[in-house]
Amino acid sequence: MKLRLLTAAVSATALLAAAGCGGGSDEATSSGPVDLRMTIWSANAKHTALFDQIAAAYKKDHPDVGKISFESIPFDSYTTALTTQIGGGNAPDLAWILESTAPDFVSSGALEPIDKDADLLPTATATWEQDGKLFAYPFSTSPLGVFVNTDLVAAAGRPTPAQQITAGKWTWDEAVATGAAVQAKTGKGGIVVGDFDFKGWDSLNSIWAGWGARPWSEDGKTCGFDQPEMVEAITFVHKMVFTDKAMPGPGRTTDFFAGDASMVLTQISRAALLEKAKFKWDLVPLPKGPAGDYSVVGQAGIGVLKRGKHADEAKKFLAYFTNQENSAKLAQFFPPPRKSQLTTDILAKANPLLKPAQLQSVVIDGIERGDIKTSHTGYAELQQTVRAALDPLWKPDADVKGVLSGVCAKINPLLSK
Repeated sequence: MKLRLLTAAVSATALLAAAGCGGGSDEATSSGPVDLRMTIWSANAKHTALFDQIAAAYKKDHPDVGKISFESIPFDSYTTALTTQIGGGNAPDLAWILESTAPDFVSSGALEPIDKDADLLPTATATWEQDGKLFAYPFSTSPLGVFVNTDLVAAAGRPTPAQQITAGKWTWDEAVATGAAVQAKTGKGGIVVGDFDFKGWDSLNSIWAGWGARPWSEDGKTCGFDQPEMVEAITFVHKMVFTDKAMPGPGRTTDFFAGDASMVLTQISRAALLEKAKFKWDLVPLPKGPAGDYSVVGQAGIGVLKRGKHADEAKKFLAYFTNQENSAKLAQFFPPPRKSQLTTDILAKANPLLKPAQLQSVVIDGIERGDIKTSHTGYAELQQTVRAALDPLWKPDADVKGVLSGVCAKINPLLSK
């Protein structure tokens, strides 16, 4: 299985590198209305309904455009499937791109440059720029926050995170104490890290950043897993799981949104899952770590594929899809990168389940001070290599420092490429 995963990762990188060689547009020879296709990784019916609504409005004023379709690909296989489509001559016209793979897409030449709007935050566009040009629109710039089941916290006899924030005590130590108390007194799960199943190690970015840790140096050339900050952070996570019992361990599936955990670290787009929640809940910023207050931002861009059949028309649709009006509509699911729209009034209209104070502290403040999640060229291969090297970590008697040193031994040759 590990060999197959690694082979798929390497193949995806190779296909993407090849994608920058030559275009695939046939607009000059096509006749009649053109159809546009965008790949996405969401199958959420509310997301696709909004996309279809925007597409329908666009087509009314653009008779030269026929069908605009949104093709959902499962998140776990998204990048591999997308790069396979590109390499196989079936590239979509537009595609969502993860922040983790942004360096590959931007540096490979697989994307067409697009117009840069002065309203976009520089911190939001930096990941998608090269040589002064913008290669994808950062349509979702979403800080991670902590959703809290306040009923479970109260049942465990602990102060709520909101109360701890008021007292200046919202730290990772206090968060773990709360998670452990919930587990011990209610049998429910403590702290859940969204999308982390003891395989998706990069989701732990939402924790290790509080220690000032990085998986590799800022220039991407030096491994950071064996550095003191990361060793301390991962030791903390290991203890949280196996000693404090504050986080569900391997093999246990715990759904916060079903009321099965006290807290989950995730993005505000998940708030929609709480619309019919049978428990009281809150949203607060990430706890303070040893390195101080911090924020981690997950990001996704929309790019126009150079090998797509209708690149020019795709650029026009992308400009419309992300203009001021539509960006405000998309904000109910995807926090906007526009300076003019990062206000509690605008975000509250798009996110009626969230209070202005929550939007300010988690979203607006988080975007302004947050660091974009981990990325690197050749990320798919790095991701699988780290995942395999971390497997020995997830048992009670693991040698954390030794395992992390082993990670560096595995990825140093990849970082030096």
